[in-house]
Amino acid sequence: MNSHPNPAPDAVEALIRDLPKVELHVHLEGSMPAETLFDLARRHGVAEIPGTLDGLRDWYAFTDFPHFIEVYLASVGTLREEEDFALLTSTVARSLAAQNVRYAELHISLYTHLMRGVPARVVFDGVEAARREAEREHGIRLRWIPDFPTDFGPESAERTIEAVLRDAPVSTVGFGVGGTGSTLTPYADVFGRARAAGLASLPHAGEHGGPERVREALDLLGAERIGHGIDSMRDDDLVARLVDEQIPIDVSPTSNVCTRAVERIGEHPLPAMLDAGLLVTLNSDDPTMFGTDLTNEYRTAHHLGLSPADLVRLASNGVRASYLAAAHRHALLSEIAEVAARHGVPASALV
Repeated sequence: MNSHPNPAPDAVEALIRDLPKVELHVHLEGSMPAETLFDLARRHGVAEIPGTLDGLRDWYAFTDFPHFIEVYLASVGTLREEEDFALLTSTVARSLAAQNVRYAELHISLYTHLMRGVPARVVFDGVEAARREAEREHGIRLRWIPDFPTDFGPESAERTIEAVLRDAPVSTVGFGVGGTGSTLTPYADVFGRARAAGLASLPHAGEHGGPERVREALDLLGAERIGHGIDSMRDDDLVARLVDEQIPIDVSPTSNVCTRAVERIGEHPLPAMLDAGLLVTLNSDDPTMFGTDLTNEYRTAHHLGLSPADLVRLASNGVRASYLAAAHRHALLSEIAEVAARHGVPASALV
């Protein structure tokens, strides 16, 4: 994704290009390009998707949320062997590196593979092989956040945490949950097991379901970072708590519009969240399926009224909210400061 319906002014485009970036809320499966899906479908003889690449590209374009789910499940269904997961990861890493993304924490929808009979070891071996190759070839560091959806109830959580505790590599930094805004109460024990094993609690909450889902994530799951979290803005006391505790909120504007969590992009609360003092990071969520990428999310943020200093602040927030090793975090923040200075952005943007 290299285009944007409203590109930013040249000076802002240059800043966005030059900023070292991290991405903390991006789904591996939701990053699959149409071309990769086409190759995998041909490899496995999958007949449920269009038989030509042009037809597949048209079908792949987001229309509404039910169609997104249809495409998402079709994409997941083509991932069957270790080599498939390696191919997808290599493709995603290359796309991220081309955007000057230096570090990414990718959600893996592990339960959607387990429920199809794909062993966790196949998933992890595939993504790990590609992770090591990407670090050698592109210098990008990738880490993993296995997750499960609330749609299938507590059984999906149990199967996922058991697989993670048994098979996940050391590059796994957290444990997550997605879904439709259902209560998170049934998953407290599972997240307790994940945290006891040293994994960060990184749930989706507050995209749908109201601010109470964010409170549940904090109080029941011990959330260290909130995926989406935009419904927090409907509760002043919750905002004050998030600001006081500096809990990072991973925001994905284009995704929120596509899923109708926000009616139109001009109504997105990202500027208000920054103004309130929230520790906001910028992300693409399911980039190829929502027709975006992290670079475009920075452009979108600018079109929402954010200044170059705000964009630098978002980049810095991403580093601070990450599980990047301390030495690498410090080096990346220093590089962001250098880029900001070169583009005439004041050092105050880094605070």
